[in-house]
Amino acid sequence: MAKTKAETLEWLNSISGELATTTLKRLDETLPWYRDMPASRRSAVGLVAQAGITSFVSWYRDPKSQPWVAADVFSTAPRELLGSISLQETLQLIRVVVQIVEERVVQFDESMRESVLLYSREIAFSAADVYARAAEARGLWDERLEALVVDSVLSGENEEELSSRVAALGWRAKGSVAVLIGNCDDSVDLDEFRRSARKNQADVLLGIHGNRLVAVLGFTNDSDANKTKFFELATQFDHFFTGPVQVLGPEVNSVVDAHRSAKAALAGFVVVKAWAKAPKLIAADDLLAERALAGDMLAKATLINKIYRPLASTSTELLETLGAYLESGRSLENTARELFVHPNTVRYRLKRISDVIGWDATGPREAFVLQVAMVLGAMNESENRKRR
Repeated sequence: MAKTKAETLEWLNSISGELATTTLKRLDETLPWYRDMPASRRSAVGLVAQAGITSFVSWYRDPKSQPWVAADVFSTAPRELLGSISLQETLQLIRVVVQIVEERVVQFDESMRESVLLYSREIAFSAADVYARAAEARGLWDERLEALVVDSVLSGENEEELSSRVAALGWRAKGSVAVLIGNCDDSVDLDEFRRSARKNQADVLLGIHGNRLVAVLGFTNDSDANKTKFFELATQFDHFFTGPVQVLGPEVNSVVDAHRSAKAALAGFVVVKAWAKAPKLIAADDLLAERALAGDMLAKATLINKIYRPLASTSTELLETLGAYLESGRSLENTARELFVHPNTVRYRLKRISDVIGWDATGPREAFVLQVAMVLGAMNESENRKRR
């Protein structure tokens, strides 16, 4: 005998508690992940299951007035649910709830089978919608946090908070990092940039500042060889930049120190146009001379400490020879006449200079850098004598 809707609703209300109890028991029997949960999370999942049964009764009472009443199921404990179980596990939960309802309700009224199927479809779509919204919100939050992290790297502020922020973003890189800066346009695909980094066993933090793309690079595999690979890694991202040149900052020990690499890369990017024949990808330390002339104090100190002082502490003859050689237009004969030595002596001293500082004064580009370093060193010595 067919039941009226009023009779079915009255019966559903009377057994809702029984259905909830049976559902929780079935969850415990069939879903291992539910059994392994702490009591507080089991309780949250149980609330969702109970809400699903209550929502079915409301939906059956008037499906048209509340077409999305199934979404109310997940408002019971949304944070606990999303933090406790995955979408796949949520669908398993829904399946158990629907099975219990179908087994019990269809016995009472066969015509309810179609209603149960329709409701199960609604609630499944609602579950997908809840997780999609959560993923979208998380993505937007991650984008804002990533932009904040890159801002902190560029400004050098909030160092003490940087570790926790990059951890929240899922930063997987280990050890040293380096910062890459170049021009980009609005069509740059940042997600593809991240995928490319992962293919190269690296992680990346990205930020767009005006028309500049800033990338903080780090390797996910812990290896001492990484320090020699940053330049090679940076070449993999050339197609994401639109400008003629990208500048790679020096390697630093960790992401907390990334501001030092960023500062050098940014300073190099500002002056790179001064080098007409600059390569497509250039290290910030290859622009020390231009950076120093533009007022970069770090570049000035680096040139003095890496070129002038090592020569001065090794031999005054080497310092004198380098100065004379550069001022003579890199002529061995003119340098030899000025120093009253044989040209072979000048040649020998130039070889020793190269051994000490790692720079070859006979090359036009390196000669320019060395000349800037000599001028800065002489000025620094003069200032030091005045202070004494």
